[in-house]
Amino acid sequence: MENEDEDRIRTWSNDSYRYPRQSSTRRYLVSALVGIVIVYLLFFVRLPFFVFMPGTAEEIKPMVTIPKASDEEKGTLMLTTVRVADANIVNYIVGMLHPYEEIQPKTSVLRKGESEQEYTQRQEYVMLTSQSSAIQAAYTHAKIPFHISHEGVMVLQTLPGLSGEKVLKPGDVLLKAGNKEVKVAQDLLDALKGKKAGESISITYARQKVEQTADLTLGALPKQEGEQGEPRAGIGVVPADMQSVKADQEDQQVSIKAGEIGGPSAGLMFSLEIFNQLVPEDITKGYRIAGTGTIETDGTVGPIGGIQHKIIAADRQKADFFFAPKDVTYPDGTKVLNYTDAVARANQIKSKMKVVEIGTMDDALKFLAALPPK
Repeated sequence: MENEDEDRIRTWSNDSYRYPRQSSTRRYLVSALVGIVIVYLLFFVRLPFFVFMPGTAEEIKPMVTIPKASDEEKGTLMLTTVRVADANIVNYIVGMLHPYEEIQPKTSVLRKGESEQEYTQRQEYVMLTSQSSAIQAAYTHAKIPFHISHEGVMVLQTLPGLSGEKVLKPGDVLLKAGNKEVKVAQDLLDALKGKKAGESISITYARQKVEQTADLTLGALPKQEGEQGEPRAGIGVVPADMQSVKADQEDQQVSIKAGEIGGPSAGLMFSLEIFNQLVPEDITKGYRIAGTGTIETDGTVGPIGGIQHKIIAADRQKADFFFAPKDVTYPDGTKVLNYTDAVARANQIKSKMKVVEIGTMDDALKFLAALPPK
C-alpha cells in the first residue's frame, strides 16, 4: 500500500508538472498565429488604392541606339519617373502622413472594366507610341528622311463574356482575321463587317513573337453610346495600331530599349536625346538636364501627371535644369498646372535646380542653345 501510494503521488506530481508546459506551448502557438495574421493583414491585404511617390531620374543615352550616332555628350539627359505601389494598410498610413507621397483610388487610374494587367499593358503601349512620336519629332528637327511602317494591331483589353477573353491576352498582336492581313485596326473591322453573332472567324496572332492561330466565335458587342439598331458582332477586344518609324538610311535608324518604364511622359526627353545623337554638336554642353512631357510628332509638348514626384527624383540626381510642360487651360476651363506645380515643389524642397517651362521641342532646343558651356 505504501508503494502504491508513492506511485500515485509520483504520477500526480508528474502530470501536474507537465500540464503548465503544455499550456505555455499552446499560448506560444496562439500568439504566433495571431502575429502571422496581423502581419498578413498589415502587409499582404491589398486595398483599392495606389500609392504614388518619387521614382527615378535615369540617363537616357544607354537606352537609345543609332548606328551612325554622335558620341559627343558631356552632360546628361534624364527621363523621370513616378513610383506606383499597391496600397496595403502600412504604406497607406505612411502615404497619408508622408508629405511627398500621394494616395489615389484605383478607380481614378483604371478605365471602366480594365484590370491591373490591362492597365500595365496600356502603359507599355503608350510608351511605345510615345517613343514613335519622339523619333519622328527628332528626325524632323534633324532633317532626317523617314517613313512609317504599320506592324499589326495590339490587344489592349479583352471584354468579359466574349471569345477574345478566352483565347487572347493583353499584349498579343493580331496579324490576320480570316484571310485578311491585319495591319491597322480598321482591317480587323473590315474582316468582321457583315458577320453575325454565332459565326466564327480564324484569328492569327503573335504572343511573345510566337505565331498562333485560333477559331473565335463572334458575340454581340456592348452598344456604344448613341449606337442604334442591332449590336455589332465581334471577338471582344480593344485594339490599338502598332507602327514603327524607319529612317530611309539604315545607319540613322533609332532603336529604344527602356526596360519596364511605361507611360507617355518621357517623350520630350527621348526626342532631345535622339536629336543629340543625330547632330554633330552636343546640346547638353556638360549640364545635367532632367525633364518630362509628352511629345507630338510636330514637337508639341503636352502635360503629364505626377510632376511633383518627378521634381524630387531629378533633384536627388543633382540635375541642373528640369524641363516642365507649360501650364495648360482647356476650353472647358480645366487647368493642368505642370510648370506651376513643379516650381512649387522645387521651392518646397529648396532645390537649386532651375525649372524651365517648355511648350515645344523648339523651346527646349533654344534654351539649350543659349546656355554657355559648363
